[in-house]
Amino acid sequence: MQDKSAPEEFDVVIVGRGPVGATLANLLGLRGVRTLVLERETQTYHLPRAVHFDDECMRVFQTVGLADAILPHVILSPGMLFLDANGKMLLDWSRPQTLTPMGWHLSYRFHQPDLEDVLISGLARWPHVTLRSRCDVFALDQVEDGVRVRYEDLSNGKLSEVRAGYVIGCDGARSLVRRFIGSSMDDLGFHERWLVIDVLLKRARDDLGDYSLQHCDPRRPATYVRGTGTRRRWEITILPDEDSQEIAQPAKVWDLLSRWITPDDAELERAAVYTFHSVIARQWRSGRLFLAGDSAHQTPPFLGQGMCAGIRDAANLAWKLAAIIQGGAAPDLLDTYQSERQPHVREFIELAIRLGGVINTKAIEAGLAAGEARENAPVKLDVKKPLLGPGLTFGDLPLAGHLAPQFMLRDGGRSDDRTGYHHVLLVEAAAALPSRLALAQAGIEILAGDDAEGVRDWLRKHGIIAALVRPDRYIRGTARDEPELERLVAAAIPATQIPLTQAPSAA
Repeated sequence: MQDKSAPEEFDVVIVGRGPVGATLANLLGLRGVRTLVLERETQTYHLPRAVHFDDECMRVFQTVGLADAILPHVILSPGMLFLDANGKMLLDWSRPQTLTPMGWHLSYRFHQPDLEDVLISGLARWPHVTLRSRCDVFALDQVEDGVRVRYEDLSNGKLSEVRAGYVIGCDGARSLVRRFIGSSMDDLGFHERWLVIDVLLKRARDDLGDYSLQHCDPRRPATYVRGTGTRRRWEITILPDEDSQEIAQPAKVWDLLSRWITPDDAELERAAVYTFHSVIARQWRSGRLFLAGDSAHQTPPFLGQGMCAGIRDAANLAWKLAAIIQGGAAPDLLDTYQSERQPHVREFIELAIRLGGVINTKAIEAGLAAGEARENAPVKLDVKKPLLGPGLTFGDLPLAGHLAPQFMLRDGGRSDDRTGYHHVLLVEAAAALPSRLALAQAGIEILAGDDAEGVRDWLRKHGIIAALVRPDRYIRGTARDEPELERLVAAAIPATQIPLTQAPSAA
């Protein structure tokens, strides 16, 4: 029987506890937003799924105080090589092993259950964040001042209802929230069946290497990925006349793997058929309902950007929700979420499709056009991160929509640890700012050349005297002179009067 007591109230309800939902909940916890996470499953899914994230994602994990807890569970990736059927290199996508301007390495490999466990454990630090497992959401009813969220507790069959200011669907490719929004999907044209095989090595096989390998063999394209510890993955194209169930049987799987490993080398952990898609939801918002992660977009895996895109969604959305819920910002601030994120993720998906063309040898020229030719050497691929789409940036000013670097503090720490999930004004000298008090009252941090090495040099390199950096680390605008600086400050103060809860470190 349904509980007739007055429903609980939350600022935000997140549907889905995967990496995107858990990251979003941690960011909202950092802001002090009353948050409920509803997850249908009992425990973290125990098998591998996503295996790569980048420096920008690690910077988000740093923001919520969990980077140090995640580091023991990751390894650095040297990059990816594209080989033709004869083993000749077509594309060299090596990753630097030095820190990037984000303050982290460019490419990390990980085991998704390990990451999810850290992110979920981190939620316990926030008294205003609640996680409920075995709760299956079945109805979302928008009313004038919120959303009625109805769900079933699958452990006992009890039906419950809560009220939320906003609901965020982080509930994957088959998203219930997307159905309630009523959004169709833009199809970017890539749909292929691949067999994903995860193994655990029984003995050392250093010859397999640390690089990810894209075998661009027209007979059967395949991908090799080194995971953490003894984990190794192969993704192998399924031919049109092959049956999805038959090809996933152990005997067939070992036959496909025979050119690399045998059952004497490894234990088969999983073999599953996936259809890789390239789609983007046309509508990421309907009133108080929003989409993030796979519910909003799905990409082929060739860039390793599927989960990364969802983490960026969370970082973009969380501070905007907090600005409205706690800071009195105008609700139309949320209109900038899709306008900024959708073009950004589309660019990544389109590049992944082009690289997929190389792997499948169906569109090699288009794929190679993504790289930079070098004399007497394979094409070198250098993927530049897209700019934000139009939204909350001053597009007429230098660097607007670019990611801001993270600076090293003079005491040896990282600047994000000092400034937090906040707007930050980068200036050469804080003492010269006439608006310091107003900035402090608005919760805008100031990072000056006296505080962090490299701030002055970075400003001068770009011919600016100041830069306003948003909480998601994207540059909102810059100033080349005093009038432009006044414009930046005036635009920022009304939207950023938000209290910040300090992120405790993970246990």
